[in-house]
Amino acid sequence: QVNLVQSGGGAVQPGGSLTLSCVGNGYAVGRGSMAWFRQAPGKEREAVAGINSAGDTRYIDSVKGRFTISIELDTNTLFLRLDNLKPEDAGMYYCAGRYARLVSGLLDSDEYVYWGRGTQVTVSP
Repeated sequence: QVNLVQSGGGAVQPGGSLTLSCVGNGYAVGRGSMAWFRQAPGKEREAVAGINSAGDTRYIDSVKGRFTISIELDTNTLFLRLDNLKPEDAGMYYCAGRYARLVSGLLDSDEYVYWGRGTQVTVSP
């Protein structure tokens, strides 16, 4: 049974940093593709960043240069480092995975099969 276990959310001030984690229980995060999505209250879920087993990464424009997606194979963990956080970055963040090396669909939520339960990020003064 696959279970993506998330942690690392919290509340920070604008300009602050957080690191989100997603551990694959029964799932090898280094295989196929993994991504982070977020959803703010009243808004649709949007992609944030994705990474595939070839090491290709992709980010939405609004987080480029501030967020970093990575995988640590030894601990079977997907990370998202969030730096210089802005109020508009707030929301529930979800990790997702699929055993396929996505390229063009790396940030397409419809491509993902397995999902974490979410972790909250709050950014306010």
